[in-house]
Amino acid sequence: MSPKQPIIQDRLNQAQILLGISDRIAALESLDEILETLVSITSTQLGAERSTIFLNDDRSNELYSRVAQGNVTRRIRMMNDVGIAGHVFQSGEGVIIDDAYADERFNRAIDTQTGFTTKSVLCVPIRTVRDQAIGVIQVLNKSGGGFTEHDMQLVEAMTRQAAVALQGAQTIERMRESRAQEKKFVDIVADITSDIDLGSLLQKVMTECTRLLDADRSTLFMNDAKSNELWSSVGQGLDAFEIRFPNHLGIAGSVFTSGASVNIPYAYADLRFNPSFDKQTGYFTRSILCTPVVNKHGKVIGVTQVLNKSGGPFTAEDESRLKAFTAQIAIALENAALFADIQNMKNYSESMLQSMASGVVTLDEEGRIATCNEAGQSILEVRLDAIVGVAAADFFTDENEWLARSIARVEESGESAVLMDTEIEVGEEVKSANVTILPLVSTEQEKLGTLLMIEDISTEKRMKSTMSRYMDPALVDQLLAGGDDFLGGRSMEATILFSDVRGFSLISEALGPQGLVALLNEYFTLMVEHLNREGGMLDKFIGDAIMAGFGVLVPHDDDEDRAVRCAIEMIRELRVWNASRIESGAMPVEIGIGINTDQVVSGNIGSPKQMDYTIMGDGVNLASRLEGLCKEYSSRILIAQNTVNGLRGTYRIRDIDDVIVKGKTEPARVFEVLDYHSDETFPNLMDVVGHFEEGRQSYRAGAWKRAAHSFETCLSLHAGDDLSRTYLDRIAQLEANPPKQWDGVWRMKTK
Repeated sequence: MSPKQPIIQDRLNQAQILLGISDRIAALESLDEILETLVSITSTQLGAERSTIFLNDDRSNELYSRVAQGNVTRRIRMMNDVGIAGHVFQSGEGVIIDDAYADERFNRAIDTQTGFTTKSVLCVPIRTVRDQAIGVIQVLNKSGGGFTEHDMQLVEAMTRQAAVALQGAQTIERMRESRAQEKKFVDIVADITSDIDLGSLLQKVMTECTRLLDADRSTLFMNDAKSNELWSSVGQGLDAFEIRFPNHLGIAGSVFTSGASVNIPYAYADLRFNPSFDKQTGYFTRSILCTPVVNKHGKVIGVTQVLNKSGGPFTAEDESRLKAFTAQIAIALENAALFADIQNMKNYSESMLQSMASGVVTLDEEGRIATCNEAGQSILEVRLDAIVGVAAADFFTDENEWLARSIARVEESGESAVLMDTEIEVGEEVKSANVTILPLVSTEQEKLGTLLMIEDISTEKRMKSTMSRYMDPALVDQLLAGGDDFLGGRSMEATILFSDVRGFSLISEALGPQGLVALLNEYFTLMVEHLNREGGMLDKFIGDAIMAGFGVLVPHDDDEDRAVRCAIEMIRELRVWNASRIESGAMPVEIGIGINTDQVVSGNIGSPKQMDYTIMGDGVNLASRLEGLCKEYSSRILIAQNTVNGLRGTYRIRDIDDVIVKGKTEPARVFEVLDYHSDETFPNLMDVVGHFEEGRQSYRAGAWKRAAHSFETCLSLHAGDDLSRTYLDRIAQLEANPPKQWDGVWRMKTK
């Protein structure tokens, strides 16, 4: 045999192999069949344990292969620059590796997962006749020795022979996938756009986006223009809940504000991604595709966010498909949102009408009654089916005919009518009511009908009007809900507040009658606002004085605190008001406030023609005396021991005296509240309070010199503490005229 014969025979064998590949592949149609056939031939010809073909996906820059597992074909994907296969694809040169585990490019994790042991590797690029790399083939573990250069040349020739068929089958498969996707797309859009319920539509869109892009999950966020939030409804039925967040936050917010899509292959590498949601849910976000939803006017109305495409990152084709999908459904979303808004407005209007205390009756263009809310049915004592559809002229007859005539005049003139404190006869009862009649017109000023509003002002309404003079209307409602027994006399513990204007005579002389009335009206408006805010009851105005009670009609656990907070805010409000008065050249107004907690008697008192609700008792008198003592002690707010005992909050308070007021025989301990002060108005406040307490203890014990030293220390800390100066004057008098028996109590000789 000549030396050339083995070479010739080898070439003939190779030619036969290549022709066999061409013949077998030419009869195949699907890409899976071509891949399986080529892998089988390669493994057989090289005597290898297994072979794998990786094709390049130029849309995602990945190498992928298909592995049959039972009846399911699984795709394996990796970036086309990773591992041995990635190296061969990028370099375009085949490699022979005799010891795979010694090569740093080899990924041992795959062997660990599969239980296969890779020993040797032959990997060559798959090239077309135009020398274009479309993938790689990897052959593992040749029997009886390592792979050779001859093996590499054979595999290169085999893959080049099959490259055209592979490329063609790959193109055909993509076209089929694209056609299937487009058909699915058309069917999905047709189904979705037929739905007008927003909740159902959101669920459909999210479901179909997930299917359309072969992803894990999708979320459609709509923009709420009223709150500037992106929101979505998650789940269905009883498990449904709504999520909301500001429309500029996160990836969704970035897409909404910019109007530009984002395709993020690795979520954790993007600074806009918030991993806290993954931590809370246990979900792992890999890839994100987020696209704005734009309406026909080019306005962004929401965003669609799709997570974790199966098999790898989202592609440009996915992005185009999602944009086309959201463009098609944008109109349906807007229509559904508009329908939901209209439905909410309808429900809101109906709920509002039904919850109104006033009766509301609407008439159509022909003067027939179209609707009547529950309050209207109650006031008119009629069932709904007995009033709807009846002409107003037929319903309002006899003693109520005046109402039908008033409706006719409004319909004719187009001008509303307000009829105060009128009488409507209902059966044998005559009800007092305020009646308002309004014409109903469209935005185009077309006549739609007439609206009749009936406000019942019978006993309960008159009572509320009376009591609203004393307290916040909200408290009146609470009282009325429990009946009208509170108007009778009863005894209770309450906290009483008195306030009075200092130097009122000088102010009245300076202002004159009209100026004085204007001043008091403005002053009372400011003070009563804080009284109402704390749930107090205004008993009466006594000239320039205010008398109020806390816990008189509606008791609270913290009535003492409410009274003290009210007093503090009154002084603070007065300080702000005085600043504006002084700036305009007007005289400032100063007040004193006294507060006491005790048993009092309340009730509606007066003659049959004139009744007033008021509070009486010794507890009221002491509160009035404390207000008067404010001048004596150079103070703004004085409170009694009972009030201090009931306080729940913490305040800056100092014990200032034990005093027997005019008309009493027992001493009352008096405290001053200092919380209205700032560091500027009372420097070193708590230090002064501490030294003042030491001075009071020495004063009660009759240690005059030690007491005087404490009060002098107070003045050194705050020269404006006039109360300490008052005690120094007292001590001087006591030292000059020592009392026969000293009990530490000061006796007032005037009110």
